[in-house]
Amino acid sequence: MNQMQTPDLVTCDVTDGVATLALGGGVAHALSLGMIRTLHATLNDLAADDTVRVVVITGPGHIFCAGHDLKEIARHRADADQGRAFLTELFEACAAMMTTLATFPKPTIAMVDGIATAAGLQLVASCDLAFASPRATVCLPGVTNGGFCTTPAVAVSRNVGPKHLMELTLTGTPMTADWAQAAGLFNRICPDGTLDAETTSFATTLATRNPGAISSGKAALQAHRDLPLHEAYAVATPVMIEHFLDPGRLAAEAAKATVKTFKA
Repeated sequence: MNQMQTPDLVTCDVTDGVATLALGGGVAHALSLGMIRTLHATLNDLAADDTVRVVVITGPGHIFCAGHDLKEIARHRADADQGRAFLTELFEACAAMMTTLATFPKPTIAMVDGIATAAGLQLVASCDLAFASPRATVCLPGVTNGGFCTTPAVAVSRNVGPKHLMELTLTGTPMTADWAQAAGLFNRICPDGTLDAETTSFATTLATRNPGAISSGKAALQAHRDLPLHEAYAVATPVMIEHFLDPGRLAAEAAKATVKTFKA
């Protein structure tokens, strides 16, 4: 087990190839500028760490992540010029971090045991997978505060259909875990008390898969997802060929053949 810590912001525990990032910064796990920069730096470190195969992101407690730190924004917004400069820095940093997460070369899983709201839901939607407990809820509440969750909707729109997206953005109403799963935001809802164990078991198994093929396969999915059919195959085909020639795959196939021979 290996641990790296940034006090009060992000804690990273690496066990069996799985890096679990626990958000800090108080019970709301708000995405302050410091939290965003720390999370981004941690993701960059994990992308370069060959011992890490899977990343799990969690916000411990009844709030997964409450979105941006509104108190921090209010402090800077007192002066109009300073407010605009800070907001530009904040949202550009957030977009860069979310893009890194969405295009991460290793599988990412959000483990949601509470409220994921605004940019907190953006964080969930930017992960490859999301496992949740029955008490988890999702929300894009900007409209209820006189605004609109514009940047969170970028990530969420890549998970849900247009009418689900409009319901989230135009009502600002918290939605249940069942609603979120049906809409495409959650992969599975784990029974009470099993979320951590089920997520860890899934992630640990995934960490045993060939990392090279997963990395190139994920990149290919990103590249061809919105292309016309013939262009999508043109992107995917050479990557598929390389998968069959990948040393990691050849080694795995050889190991399986050895086990079968031994059992016979």
